[in-house]
Amino acid sequence: MLEVQNLHTYYGNIHALRGISLTVDEGEIVTLIGANGAGKTTTLNTISGLLKPREGRVLLEGEEITDLPPHEIVKRGVVQAPEGRRIFARMTVMENLEIAAYTRTDKEGIRLDMERVFDLFPRLAERRNQLGGTLSGGEQQMLAIGRALMGKPRVLLLDEPSMGLAPLLVEEIFETIQQLNSEEGVTILLVEQNALMALSVAHRGYVLETGEVVLEGSAKELRENPDVRRAYLGGI
Repeated sequence: MLEVQNLHTYYGNIHALRGISLTVDEGEIVTLIGANGAGKTTTLNTISGLLKPREGRVLLEGEEITDLPPHEIVKRGVVQAPEGRRIFARMTVMENLEIAAYTRTDKEGIRLDMERVFDLFPRLAERRNQLGGTLSGGEQQMLAIGRALMGKPRVLLLDEPSMGLAPLLVEEIFETIQQLNSEEGVTILLVEQNALMALSVAHRGYVLETGEVVLEGSAKELRENPDVRRAYLGGI
């Protein structure tokens, strides 16, 4: 479904991604784990078109999307729920969801997807007329994911969905991620600081260090790898 080939991305003179390559097959959850500054968010932002690589390619079902502007990449079905949520604080929950469907013309489909988001996140249904900035952190994360779903993603890019959330809410968010994948078939590329949670829901994973993939394998293999356990799973 999604293929990244030899990405080299820079911030000015800083070489942030150093030849990243990865694949995400249809129906998979694939996770990127690594320390802060490893290049996880930069990888997602390069796939989304927010950053342009100096080298390398991004392909969606074999078609290159590397040089497309971000809004065209969204139209093709690669949609990101960004780190820090970045909802529109002065707009209501409904308005946040409606604006996310701006590339679509299928009114009935938009209505059905809105219902789907409210079924997934009943708290958003209760707060549909509430301003986004007045929601709790967990509700804002639900809105960020719901907003991404309104773009009808073929590949959903999730960047740190558990950041700043209480443990119970983290479990709720990850249950929803699993539900989206297993029941609705959404293909997901997940960046997550909580490596234990990420590897508990993912099928496969890649470990990033200083802009390079240093390890890849099934989630089970990575969970059992002593280096991964020591560095990212608290030595358990």
